[in-house]
Amino acid sequence: MPVIAFLAGAVLVMATLIDAFEVVLLPRPVRRRIRLNSYFFKVTWDAWAWCAGRWPAGRRREDFLGVYGPFSMVMLFVLWAGSLVVGFGLMQWAMQGLAPGARFDTLASQVILSGDAFFTLGYGDIVPQHTLARLLVILEAGTGFGFIALNIGYLPVLYQHFTRRDLQLIEFSARAGSPPTAATLLEWHAHGTTEELERWLRDWEIWASDLIESHAVYPMLAFYRSQHEGHSWLGSLAVVLDVCTLLIAGADDAQRHQATATFAALRRILDEASESLQVAPAHGTPPRRLDAEAMCVLVATIRRIIPRWHDDDGALRAIRLLRATYEPRLQGLAAYLLLPLPDWINPAMAAERFSRDAVVLQLTSGRPD
Repeated sequence: MPVIAFLAGAVLVMATLIDAFEVVLLPRPVRRRIRLNSYFFKVTWDAWAWCAGRWPAGRRREDFLGVYGPFSMVMLFVLWAGSLVVGFGLMQWAMQGLAPGARFDTLASQVILSGDAFFTLGYGDIVPQHTLARLLVILEAGTGFGFIALNIGYLPVLYQHFTRRDLQLIEFSARAGSPPTAATLLEWHAHGTTEELERWLRDWEIWASDLIESHAVYPMLAFYRSQHEGHSWLGSLAVVLDVCTLLIAGADDAQRHQATATFAALRRILDEASESLQVAPAHGTPPRRLDAEAMCVLVATIRRIIPRWHDDDGALRAIRLLRATYEPRLQGLAAYLLLPLPDWINPAMAAERFSRDAVVLQLTSGRPD
């Protein structure tokens, strides 16, 4: 029995340290599916999402879902610390027989000794009787000190990635509306030039590159919802993908290069996030509706930017093929994360959103869109 307890404790300690190392220190994605934190987020998010599903869609539910990201990280640290304390406690309990004539304390007492050492409290009311056990206490104390220090330094890094992601969404909302649509975004750029649209898409390619790194290494960032109402990293990504799809399908060769690069980077975010969170594409779910009415609005708007934009059968076929490469991933992530996806057009929005009267009404009514 002591041998089994010692091995169980050693395995628990090693598994926890490896998991913490991969999450906090390893600057690359981990493809292994059997991971302590993966099971943790799977179980806790399913329970949290189930509770959120009991409420109707609205601000209260969004506030509840917004708590999960930061709270889950606190609970993950508690899980790691608890696993290490129990693991070292099992090892201490198994090593009591090494000292001749030593008294046998209960497992609960040894777990308390382990917690005392891990958090460096130093009560000293329970003292190991064997040299190896005392060395184990020293090892645990050093592990606890380093563990706490690393986790304290880890949180600012996580929030830096979150802040960089959210800053882009603030700029995006002013152009694409709230809720955002591809038609509104194109209408904003219809007052500029094609070169300005390409520069804007270049900024989103850079944003996408940052998200590819952060969401692959720190998949828990997907659970962090925007601090601003009506903003969503997944919804914004969907709108920019829609705009890139239109440019690739109907623009001339010289005008689709930047859209192609941005499209590839954004689609890779979906692949990385889906793989990290182990979310399957929603192949059985119908894609977002893009009917003839929506196409008429989009064609009229995009031709104000690119007069020679093509809307022939080849362009429509290209749009259908391109959408098939990202819509299932979008639908799967949106259903899993409980994030709404935007439409292609907003029928309730004024035909000219950026006219003088529309802008004055928007800025004086206190509404974001």
